[in-house]
Amino acid sequence: MTISCFIKSAFRADLVKLVAAETGTLMDKRRPSRTERRSRSRGRFFLAMLSFAALIALLPDPLNAITLSHADVLRIGKKIWQNECNGTIAGLTSWNAGEDFASLGIGHFIWYPKGHRGPFEESFPKLVSFISRRGAKLPTLLLGPGEKACPWNSRTEFVQAQHSTEMNQLRQFLADTVDLQAEFLLARLESALPKMLAEAAPSDRTNIQEQFERLTKTPQGCYALIDYVNFKGEGVLHTERYQGQGWGLLQVLEAMHGTSVSRAVDEFAREASAVLTRRVQNSPAERHESRWLSGWIRRVNSYNGG
Repeated sequence: MTISCFIKSAFRADLVKLVAAETGTLMDKRRPSRTERRSRSRGRFFLAMLSFAALIALLPDPLNAITLSHADVLRIGKKIWQNECNGTIAGLTSWNAGEDFASLGIGHFIWYPKGHRGPFEESFPKLVSFISRRGAKLPTLLLGPGEKACPWNSRTEFVQAQHSTEMNQLRQFLADTVDLQAEFLLARLESALPKMLAEAAPSDRTNIQEQFERLTKTPQGCYALIDYVNFKGEGVLHTERYQGQGWGLLQVLEAMHGTSVSRAVDEFAREASAVLTRRVQNSPAERHESRWLSGWIRRVNSYNGG
């Protein structure tokens, strides 16, 4: 399986269309002579090619493809399943106390009931759409046109339905599509880099992209990136910061400066631990975030086998 970024290629394609449009013959009231048409066409083509060359020069270098075998994707998916759900089928359908949404699948993708919305991005309907496009059979609960809202309106209703036919079918569907859920997480990771580069200071962008691509060169590095984005986000939201300092993937990559591919995951785990420790130190005292730190550190240490 290959999931790659084609940002620059897309811009190139659009520009090629622009050149094609510029070299097309326009209908005039007076039919121009063959010589006039040739002259006008050459002039438009020359100007278009100048614009094309200038715009291409301004585009960033294309991103390296993330290439993983199906076995690697499945292995990453099972690791994330372990991290989020303790590797259990029951953990694939959760609704945490104090939250107004269900958390489903290996990545605990958010699913809101009808009429409910919160500060977090709803990702489960997007996952369902992704899996459906890959040809997987959906359970009855998810069939029909458009995105479906969570049919359980509260955690109480969700818990009461734990042994219902609909819930059992949903769990089985999620257990059968671990590899496709992992592919979805890969696609989300791919879309994270442009967001991080847009948020970062211009002087930091080259290093951030280099560190990102350094990690994508190994399956273990891909696992680290995928899990951390799912775990602590991209780091681009200003609402997800304490004392002006974030704790997402962007902040970890900013702290990395190595060049060795073989040591990339070790450095990532070390810097992620430092970023998370800083988050706890900066956090409001009433949140008592120190209680979670040891678990967070264990999780990032799993990236390098620690």
